[in-house]
Amino acid sequence: MKSLLVYLKDYKKESILAPIFKMLEASFELIVPLVMAAVIDVGIKNEDGPYIVKMCLILILLGIVGLMSSVTAQYFAAKAATGFGTKVRHVLFKRIQEFTFSQTDRFGTDTLITRMTSDVNQVQNGVNMTLRLFLRSPFVVFGAMFMAFSVDFKAALIFVVTIPVLAIVVFGIMLITIPLYKKVQANLDKIMTGTRENLTGARVIRAFGKEKDEERTFLANNEALDTAQRFVGRISGLMNPLTYILINLGTVAIIYQGAVRINLGILTSGQVIALLNYMSQILVELIKLANLIIQITKAAACGDRIEDVLKEKPNMKDGNIENVSVDNSDVAVEFDNVSLRYEENAGCALENISFVAKKGQTIGIIGGTGSGKSSLVNLIPRFYDASEGQVKVYGNDVREYKARGLRDSIGIVLQKAELFKGTIADNLRWGKEDGTPEDMDKALEISQAKEYVSNKPGQTEYGIEQNGRNLSGGQKQRLTIARAIMKDPEILILDDSASALDFATDAKLRMAIRSMKDSLTTFIVSQRAASVQYADMILVLDEGKLVGKGTHDQLMKDNEIYQEIYYSQFPKEEANDEQ
Repeated sequence: MKSLLVYLKDYKKESILAPIFKMLEASFELIVPLVMAAVIDVGIKNEDGPYIVKMCLILILLGIVGLMSSVTAQYFAAKAATGFGTKVRHVLFKRIQEFTFSQTDRFGTDTLITRMTSDVNQVQNGVNMTLRLFLRSPFVVFGAMFMAFSVDFKAALIFVVTIPVLAIVVFGIMLITIPLYKKVQANLDKIMTGTRENLTGARVIRAFGKEKDEERTFLANNEALDTAQRFVGRISGLMNPLTYILINLGTVAIIYQGAVRINLGILTSGQVIALLNYMSQILVELIKLANLIIQITKAAACGDRIEDVLKEKPNMKDGNIENVSVDNSDVAVEFDNVSLRYEENAGCALENISFVAKKGQTIGIIGGTGSGKSSLVNLIPRFYDASEGQVKVYGNDVREYKARGLRDSIGIVLQKAELFKGTIADNLRWGKEDGTPEDMDKALEISQAKEYVSNKPGQTEYGIEQNGRNLSGGQKQRLTIARAIMKDPEILILDDSASALDFATDAKLRMAIRSMKDSLTTFIVSQRAASVQYADMILVLDEGKLVGKGTHDQLMKDNEIYQEIYYSQFPKEEANDEQ
């Protein structure tokens, strides 16, 4: 939590003025009991009306000035807290954007969302309350004690006994509850994860009739959260009654001591009333302090969770080469004995992969599920770093490029078609911000999306809902391909991105891509043999290893795995007819 306070540095003035104005307000409050004592001991006792009126006007003035100080303090505290929260969100979002895929997977999307929203809000509220009350409450407590000593030393000794006991109770409960609030937030993460999976996978859940099972799982997670919240709530709830008991015992002691000393003529009635008022002020401020500590405890727990994300340094460093130069080499992509492990102690997702893709070639990648096809193409735009070996793009190791420059030259369409809320044009401009209608039209034509886009109301201005849920799977895939084509890339990666297309549309798409430009190097990842059989070179993967490399005809002669994949999709009779 401490390291987050650096984001308050731009609000030093507000962070200083807020508690100063709060303590100014508290100073006026501390004067009020003395004024009331004077009203009782002088005005009422002597039946002096003008004096009473004068003292009442002073009380009104103190109230007005105190109110103005309070509002000013609130303004500065709110400004500092909201500015702090904004900066933390910005830094947190920026850090998440720098994470590699493996780091994002390790934290989990739902946990990161919780930390960006709920946790930051808790910390922001904690900062707000701290600026307003953290100095004010102790100031009033010790100020009231000092004023009590100025009224009567012996009676004020009761304060000396009461306040340390109260402090032990308050801070003892705080130390117990800090780790418990961390557990509460962890349980909230589980709720978020389950809710997100249920909302995104609602159709699958209903298709398998798992509604009741999911309800039971959600109920169990919710009960775990409820149990954790109740447990920590019971402990936190002890604070108010315990402080009330201690304060009331102190009040009884003051009344008794005051009565005795009035009888002895040592104290006046007004002074005893002043002592009781100071005890009441201490009670109110300690309750505020108790609630503040609960809020700070929650904020500290949430702050630690945010710090965990910020402490995670991106495990990829940018290189020095600004942009990819296609004139550097005739070899577009080269894998030199590349292996990949997602975790240090995990097995190899890819092992000893070597091949050369020349400029302008089409490379097909095929293999069974989990064979490492996506892992291989994810190394080219450097979504992951190779554990061993080198991945080169136009003669340079991908680690030598700046990430932005490298990815600007690569158009990639991932397995899952991701679209964003907005218009079709908005999504296409992700590929080229200043894309013209002509650019969009060309990209849509190549991706075989032009026909259905032309039939949409508004065409490229047609609104896409969140995750593209108002489009079919094939329509989404073609739009994501068009978005990649808009970049006019030097390397185009299609990671099983035509799986929802029929064979005829898939063939038209591949032919259109080949006609884009001679220098375009294309990687086609597919489960379909038909999608890769006309590639200049086909890579056959099995359990992370490169078990075949060559043209369709070469592999059909001497590669059993490729033959097995091909004949599973085309019976031998059909295959013989085609040949």
